[in-house]
Amino acid sequence: MSLLLKNRGAMLLLMLNIFLIFTGVGLVIPIMPTYMNILHINGSILGLLVAAFSLTQLLFSPLAGKLSDSWGRKKIIIAGMLVFAFSEWLFGFASSPFLLFASRMIGGIGAALTMPAVMAYTADVTTDEERAGGMGFINAAITTGFIIGPGIGGFLAEYGVRVPFYAAAAAAAVAALITLLILPESARPKTRTSAESVPKNKQNLLTQLMSSYREPYFLSLIIVFVMSFGLANYETIFGLFVDHKFGFTPKDIAFIITFGSISGAVVQVTIFGWILNRFGEERVITTCLIIASLFIVLTLFVQQFWAITLVTFILFLSIDILRPAIGTQMSKMAHDQQGYVAGLNSAFTSLGNIAGPVIAGLLFDIHIDYPYLAAALVLFACFLLSLRAARKSRMVA
Repeated sequence: MSLLLKNRGAMLLLMLNIFLIFTGVGLVIPIMPTYMNILHINGSILGLLVAAFSLTQLLFSPLAGKLSDSWGRKKIIIAGMLVFAFSEWLFGFASSPFLLFASRMIGGIGAALTMPAVMAYTADVTTDEERAGGMGFINAAITTGFIIGPGIGGFLAEYGVRVPFYAAAAAAAVAALITLLILPESARPKTRTSAESVPKNKQNLLTQLMSSYREPYFLSLIIVFVMSFGLANYETIFGLFVDHKFGFTPKDIAFIITFGSISGAVVQVTIFGWILNRFGEERVITTCLIIASLFIVLTLFVQQFWAITLVTFILFLSIDILRPAIGTQMSKMAHDQQGYVAGLNSAFTSLGNIAGPVIAGLLFDIHIDYPYLAAALVLFACFLLSLRAARKSRMVA
C-alpha cells in the first residue's frame, strides 16, 4: 500500500486546516470595498493592509519551518490554527484601521506556523513518486479555500459585514481541537548533523534569504515570488477594479472569484500529477507564466460580465497549476530538509504578497489600470527567465 493511501486520514485533516486558513483569507475579498467605505480607506492603505498579513508571515515562516523539523509538525499546526482563529475574531471586532492592521499581522503569524508544517508533513508521508499528488491535494485545499472564502464572505455579509470573520474564527478553533485529538505526528527522516546542514539551522531570516541564491532551487523561489506578486496584485485590486469600473456588487465579485478558482481545485485533485509527469515541471511552469501574463493584460480590455469571468477563470487555472508545480520541484530537491525548504517557499511567497499589494495600491491611486500592467510585466519577465533557465538545463543534460 502506498504511503499516500496509508495516511489518507492525516492528509484529509491537513487539507481541512489549510483550507480553513485560505477560506479566512478569501473572505475579505468581496467585503473590502464595503470596509473601505466604512473606514474611509484608499487604495494605498488597502495595499498596506493586505501586505501586513504577508509581512509577519515572511518574518515567521523560516522559523516555523525549522520549529516543525525540531518540535514536530502537529504542535506547530495546532498553534498556527489557534493564532489564526484569534486574528479572524479580531478582524470582525475591529472598528479602526489600527485594529485591522493588528489582526492581519497576527493572522500572518498563524499562516506562517501552519503552512510550512502542513507542506513538510505532506512530504513526510509521501514517496518521491507520490509527492506531486500529495502537493496537488494540499494546493487543491488552498484553491478551494479561495473558492469557498469569497462565496461565504458574500453570503454571510448579508447578515452583517462582520459575521463572516466570527464564523471563520470558530471554524479554525474547532479544526485545531480536531487536529489535537486525531492527527498523529508524522515519521520524519532523521535530521542531518553534517557540517552542511548545521549552519542553515543557525541562520536568521535575512541570512537565509541572502544565501538562498546558492541553492539549486533558487530559480523556483524567484518564480514563487513573481507568481505571488502577480496574484496578490491581481486579487488585492480586483474588487476595487470591478467596483469602480463596472459597479459590481460583493455578490458579483464573489461569483467571479469562485468561478475563476474552481477549475484549479478540480485539476489539482484529478490530473495535476499526470500533467507534471507528462510534461515535466519546467515546461508546465514556463507555460503557466506566459498564460498568466497574457490574461492579466486581457482583463484591461474586456467589459462584459461573462468575458471578465472567463478571463479570470483561465488566469486562476494557470496560477493554480503553477503553484503546486513549483512546490513539487522544490520538494524533490529538499531531501531531508523539507521543513526548511517549505519555510523558504513560504517566505518568498510572503515577499511577493508584500510587494504586490503595496505596489498595486499605490498604482491604483494613480490610475486604475496600472496595477495590472505592472503584474503582467513582471510575470512576462519571469517567463523569459524561466525559458533561459530551461534552455541552460537542457544544454547541461
